[in-house]
Amino acid sequence: MKPSATITSSTATLDVVKAPNFVKVTAITIVSFSVITLLYLFPSSPFPSSISFSPSFSITSPQQIKNNASLVSPRTKKTRPPPPPTVGERTGIVDENGAMAEDFVIGEFDPSAVDEFRNLTGGREESTKEDGKLTRVKNERFRVCEESTRDYIPCLDNVEEIKRLNLSGSLVIYERHCPEEGKGLDCLVPMPKGYKRSIPWPRSRDEVWFSNVPQTRLFEDKGGQNWIALKKDKFVFPGGGTQFIHGADQYLNQISEMVPEIAFGQHTRIALDIGCGVASFGAFLLQRNVTTLSIAPKDVHENQIQFALERGVPAMAAVFSTRRLLYPSQAFDLIHCSRCRIDWTRDDGILLLEVNRMLRAGGYFVWAAQPVYKHEENLQEQWKEMQDLTRRICWELVKKEGYIAIWRKPLNNSCYLSRDSGAQPPLCDSNDDPDSVWYVSLRPCITRLPENGYGANVTTWPVRLHYPPDRLQSIRMDATFSRKELFKAESKYWNEIIESYVRAFHWKQMNFRNVMDMRAGFGGFAAALHDLDSYFLPLFHNNLRIAVPVPIHSSGDHEAFRVFALGIVPAASFITVIAPVPEALDLDYEFIILEILFPRCETFDTYPRTYDLLHAAGLFSAEQKRHKCKVSSIMLEMDRMLRPGGTVYIRDSVSVMSELQEIATATRWVCTLRDTGEGPHASWKILTCDKRMP
Repeated sequence: MKPSATITSSTATLDVVKAPNFVKVTAITIVSFSVITLLYLFPSSPFPSSISFSPSFSITSPQQIKNNASLVSPRTKKTRPPPPPTVGERTGIVDENGAMAEDFVIGEFDPSAVDEFRNLTGGREESTKEDGKLTRVKNERFRVCEESTRDYIPCLDNVEEIKRLNLSGSLVIYERHCPEEGKGLDCLVPMPKGYKRSIPWPRSRDEVWFSNVPQTRLFEDKGGQNWIALKKDKFVFPGGGTQFIHGADQYLNQISEMVPEIAFGQHTRIALDIGCGVASFGAFLLQRNVTTLSIAPKDVHENQIQFALERGVPAMAAVFSTRRLLYPSQAFDLIHCSRCRIDWTRDDGILLLEVNRMLRAGGYFVWAAQPVYKHEENLQEQWKEMQDLTRRICWELVKKEGYIAIWRKPLNNSCYLSRDSGAQPPLCDSNDDPDSVWYVSLRPCITRLPENGYGANVTTWPVRLHYPPDRLQSIRMDATFSRKELFKAESKYWNEIIESYVRAFHWKQMNFRNVMDMRAGFGGFAAALHDLDSYFLPLFHNNLRIAVPVPIHSSGDHEAFRVFALGIVPAASFITVIAPVPEALDLDYEFIILEILFPRCETFDTYPRTYDLLHAAGLFSAEQKRHKCKVSSIMLEMDRMLRPGGTVYIRDSVSVMSELQEIATATRWVCTLRDTGEGPHASWKILTCDKRMP
């Protein structure tokens, strides 16, 4: 029976455990120990005086519970936390509650805050040199010029100087007469009312906005000659000219048929169009793979060059008068004059001798004019004089057909040396530099050709774009044996830079057409743009050379990204501080980059609102060393030439960036300072600025 008793006892035990009163006592005990533990750990925690669990059970005050709990374990005294650290005296005018305080402490002076404030308010400072010391002069924001200056070209519109010289009726009136120091441009040239973003290339070849060039004189005078027409809010260009009224394409076909050796785009890659009108000759040569610079004086038809630039055709104001044109010797494969109103035989042919200087050995001169085909006595006399002059300077009359005559320049000096003793015009002295052009008077002599054939023995296109030419050996520069390596290194350098610009800044989506490179060197920037389907025709300002890329093809998927650009590099007089290649001027013609020599402290002979992009690499740090030109003067000229909506890229030393930012703000550009590919600690930065449309 013992087993039964055991089972009965176990059953009774289970019944007790399951009893309601046992469960309640157990739950109360567990809760009590939990409360005691909480009170022990958090003695200062607030509790209500009584915590009720049911109508019949309660726990009284926490003090009683603590007294009972003291029997379980002794309490250890808690260490107080250290006092908070002392806070320094507050700076500012807002107290700890966010309210404005009447008493406050002024903090220490932060010089960078001055720069930030100046950028916000439009103030600017500029470096000047007085008594051998560099000082900073603060200037205010540039004002906008008078409305009458909207087409202002400083060195061609110097009315005060022209009146003083009493030049009325002389072609000298159209030469450069720059303002004296301190009387130059000191304000922002305004745009015409209703100005719009220029029509993109290639549409711009055939039409431009009337509001961008609101001039009707040329349309009124030349509309009947198929130059230009006005349709609603646009000027349109049918492609004709005074001598080729049926269109430039037909005219170019005739030239090609007359002399197939001209071979546009192959043998002939760079041309000069004299008295260009609205530049339809050059515009239609682009589709034949020929780069053409169109020139004309700012005369009674003063806006013809402005029309050409608005169309996106390389052009500048220039005149045949008393000085050499701003291009080096043997610069052009072909020079063209169609009814250009120039008397080539006057003064024993001194103007045609200037053409001869610029024409490459073996190059062609194309003349379309009334003396070629009309039989009036006076015109026939002019033709005989032209024939005599061209024979004496050893030009060969290759073809005469209709109203066009074409001559070819000799390849060497053999014809010149075989002339009779005392023949006129004479050969120039051997010490005459044919590439010295800045304010140099015309020479009444025949420019000698290099005995080694430099200038004539160029490689074929497009290999010549990156192949160091023989002419590289004839320029004056420090390097003697490493010239070809320098040429190739510059080409590689700019290819990498342009690729990074296209990747990082999305250049192919920016519709650049007219571009100026303000420090061209060997023209590597231009060549690199060509490799990315952009094409250059470089131009040159004295002491700064200018490279101007242009479109090379008229068809293809990348036509919208074709550009012509202006690049500037230093001339020989500043080789030690500006660049290691002072006479790159001659070289860029070897691979079809045209250059023009200009001085940096004088303005360029182009109209306002010419360029979509201005690019300057190392220009301002070099100028900072010379202390010759005010930085503000250079940037005001940049603003004059830059189109509204245009862009500026300045790649230069960190040391000049602060001043450039200040002046850029004063010109109302919106700028961003960026790192180069070398990283944030590199010594050079990139300042990109936009000239916003108002």
